[in-house]
Amino acid sequence: MTGTGSDPSLRARLRALRPAAFGADPSGERLERIRRSPNFADGVFRNPEQARHRPSGSTIEFAKVYFEKEARARRAPTGHIPVHPTTVADLAKPPASGLRLTWMGHSSVLAEIDGRRVLFDPVWGERCSPFAFVGPKRLHPVPAPLAALGPVDVVVISHDHYDHLDLPTIKALATTDTLFAAPLGVGAHLEHWGVRPSRLRELDWNESTEVGDLRLTATPARHFCGRGLRNQQHTLWASWVAEGPEHRIYHSGDTGYFSGFQEIGAAHGPFDATMIQIGAYSEYWPDIHMTPAEGLRAHLDLQGGSPHGVLLPIHWGTFNLAPHPWAEPGEWTKDAADEAGQSVALPRPGQPFEPSGKVPADRWWGGIAHPVPRHWSRGSAPQTPAAEGRSGELDLAAER
Repeated sequence: MTGTGSDPSLRARLRALRPAAFGADPSGERLERIRRSPNFADGVFRNPEQARHRPSGSTIEFAKVYFEKEARARRAPTGHIPVHPTTVADLAKPPASGLRLTWMGHSSVLAEIDGRRVLFDPVWGERCSPFAFVGPKRLHPVPAPLAALGPVDVVVISHDHYDHLDLPTIKALATTDTLFAAPLGVGAHLEHWGVRPSRLRELDWNESTEVGDLRLTATPARHFCGRGLRNQQHTLWASWVAEGPEHRIYHSGDTGYFSGFQEIGAAHGPFDATMIQIGAYSEYWPDIHMTPAEGLRAHLDLQGGSPHGVLLPIHWGTFNLAPHPWAEPGEWTKDAADEAGQSVALPRPGQPFEPSGKVPADRWWGGIAHPVPRHWSRGSAPQTPAAEGRSGELDLAAER
């Protein structure tokens, strides 16, 4: 068919073929707001520092590394991942200190902070993929049903990649009264899946919104976006600061290391706890994900350069998304944090903890992981005072 009269019909048919999980493209006033953003130029959102977001080097060489038989075996546990068995019962009791974090796996964290409940990057689906039959499948069950978590004041989304923004999870949450906070453009997906505009707070970098007496601020990150067949870079990515009357926490989303962590820390820190991406890194995409050593350095930058608060590693253990061994992020983070004298929380999925109390810090994955070659050196951690020997549960008071 030809002629202008056929175009709307053709576009409608093409949209009908688009999987629901692809979401929706920003349009109208949302798109105009994106174009007015100081972080949007030449038709795309820009990183705070230059970043390659496609794998570098030879595709053939990467495929050889990724699909090599022994390497593939090391990227999965050898047995069942021990999910915390009493998550729902534990969450029924309010946190004694006013701050409690529950890592649900990957980047999903329920943060209870000064009487508010914030759910970061919830992914309860079986696969981080637009399709139910293909794509990375979770390596452990969710620690608790979504409905069993109880009321959530606000759901915070870092960006629109499938392992952070999950269609079935959002559809389930859309039926509740929770608010949603997301970076610019991501609201188009949320509205497409049933979230009412009145329950949506869409922010540019360094913009804030209030949820009661809790302030949420979208802060810069070094990553990229994209969900459908086309990657128009019309949705922003962000890290997040949550500040209550008594506590402050930070969630990195996905990001490469960049100097902006120091600025975020100076503006909003120090933090009682940070949730930092330390998994799915690779030399093929060094600008958009952090290694554990870089994640530790980011935490220290956020804290003004010295060990402080608690570091909760996220973005590891649940999905197989990179060539490194499954347990390497945990091992490397533990070693680097101990060397730097930084408290690190290593909970089993679903295990709540209060940063000012007993922090889970044992290597729970030890019996279900292939041996991890320690290619990192003893000098890889930032130069900070050496940690005193620790193992098992640490009883640490988070300084403020």
